[in-house]
Amino acid sequence: MEIKRSGSQPSGKGPTEWFTGTVRIDPLFQANAPARAAGNAVTFEPGARTAWHTHPLGQILIVTAGCGRVQREGGPVEEIRPGDVVWFAPGEKHWHGAAPTTAMTHIAIQEALDGKAVDWMEHVTDAQYQLS
Repeated sequence: MEIKRSGSQPSGKGPTEWFTGTVRIDPLFQANAPARAAGNAVTFEPGARTAWHTHPLGQILIVTAGCGRVQREGGPVEEIRPGDVVWFAPGEKHWHGAAPTTAMTHIAIQEALDGKAVDWMEHVTDAQYQLS
């Protein structure tokens, strides 16, 4: 058994290569072999969002606070709120982040395949985000 105490792992800033705006990443758990799942609490300030990306084995988001937005390639931008659970299928191109005027926090859980959990792509434009 292992207990990760709240506050025992340092917060990190979302890198500008992968995020637009101010994003804080709080690690929750890493995969312990043979398990492949890892999880982070991610907080997006208003207007902040990920770049487009995919996950080889999919991703689950559990919204815990605020109001956010998600979109899969070819689909509409959708609003997400606390208690919502979002599943992205393996290889599904998508992005997620906060609403324009409200911060959002979610728990993100994804598995690694051959040590890789995400493939990052281009940034989401303001037009795609529907900022205006």
